[in-house]
Amino acid sequence: MDATTPGPLAPDVLDRDDLRRALEEHDFAAAFSLIKKWGGLSQNRIAAACQLTPGKVSTIMTGACRVTSIEVIRRISDGLRIPGHLVGLAPRPWERTDTAPEQLQPPNPHPGKAPNEAVPWRPDATTGMAADLTRSDLVMDRRAATRALAGAAVTGAPLLDALDGWRTPPATDDRARRPGRLGAREVEELEATARVFRQWGRTGGGGLRRKAVAGQLAEVVAALDEYQAPAIERRLYGVMAQLAGTAASMAWDVGQQRRAQDYYRLALRAAHAGGDTRFGANVLAGMARQMLYADRPHEALELVRLAQDGARHTAGPRLRAMLHTREAWALARMDRPSSFHRATGQATEALSDAGRLDNEPYWIGYFDEAELAGVTGGRLLDLAREDPRTYADQAASHIRTALDQRTAEAGRGHALDWIGLAECAFLAGDITSAADYSRRAVEVASGIHSGRVRAQLAKLYPYTVGDGVPRAVADVRGSIRTLLTT
Repeated sequence: MDATTPGPLAPDVLDRDDLRRALEEHDFAAAFSLIKKWGGLSQNRIAAACQLTPGKVSTIMTGACRVTSIEVIRRISDGLRIPGHLVGLAPRPWERTDTAPEQLQPPNPHPGKAPNEAVPWRPDATTGMAADLTRSDLVMDRRAATRALAGAAVTGAPLLDALDGWRTPPATDDRARRPGRLGAREVEELEATARVFRQWGRTGGGGLRRKAVAGQLAEVVAALDEYQAPAIERRLYGVMAQLAGTAASMAWDVGQQRRAQDYYRLALRAAHAGGDTRFGANVLAGMARQMLYADRPHEALELVRLAQDGARHTAGPRLRAMLHTREAWALARMDRPSSFHRATGQATEALSDAGRLDNEPYWIGYFDEAELAGVTGGRLLDLAREDPRTYADQAASHIRTALDQRTAEAGRGHALDWIGLAECAFLAGDITSAADYSRRAVEVASGIHSGRVRAQLAKLYPYTVGDGVPRAVADVRGSIRTLLTT
């Protein structure tokens, strides 16, 4: 169907409350039945429009089969011309107009090719991307750093379409390469280093640590430019994925949103080349969090569902729980409280199945009951900003649980808990506690070099401004201002 042609559903059908509810909850059994009844479409026509078989549509309508694949949801949206936001997707390409903001379109390094075709999903293209990124990071001067800081993250369809290839089978690397001599012991050392660097990434970014990560990435690229044994090569791509993920977190922490996104894309491609769908899902969750900080919840939700779709058969309980919390975060930002509670309940249920950490990758070991309480409290805080009477106390209760169960070693998470608890107290009108919590938040934040922490701390500042604020609050205002300007 041409993108300029109208869809098969009349506007009044798409405006029906019952159809919109069904679409938002991904209840396609109800949605197809309503479309058949009110839109006048037969099962065969629905099937043809959505590139499904009539039998598949029949099983969906009877409830024997649920639609969970993000790819199928996209086909339904595109085939029936259902706007992306109604099914939890970003605006679809056919929704864009010629007046779309220019800044949402990413620069295309290969003119004449679409963004998702510019860098093929092949191992050699992945190592080439890694080489370019590390080279520019290791030699970046102040002027280049300023440009990187100014670069906005890509959003919308240009971002999402460029990630489709991650669900395709990894390609064979048939480059002509000289033999390599890397053994299991050397790879184990690289894996141990990546693990240490990942811990660094939880406490902030920039400086010599960022250079160290880029340098280690360059070493991995050099090793992959040689022919290694297949098992060694897969592990090397795993190291590349983890280092790139750490570099993304560090770049984000110093405000380089576009560079962070470049590293996230590299991490996803490296995980793909190494056949690691679990870490790939983790990377997509990181990208979703970046979209949430940019107030793009629809893109975030689609990224999370892409992660859930790709790791459905490999994700352990902790990873599933974490993905559900990212889903809940997006739903809270979209003002869908009932769906938020459903996703949060699924996260709690998934985490209850978690056993020994030995059964899951080390990088998801941080996601425990304390982390679940912290992120749930943070998402309830999102809702409390609109409805403090209902949600402020609930948010504070969860955040206190997180603070009781984890220490300052949690880095950013510990600082963000104190900031969140302070805001809960301000929203609840408990000014004395708000001042105490804010003072503690400033104390913890001062020991963490994190742009994200400072950005959240800045959100406390407006609560401290105004005539007649208590002396304790005025003192906190000065402490926040001092920290943010040093």
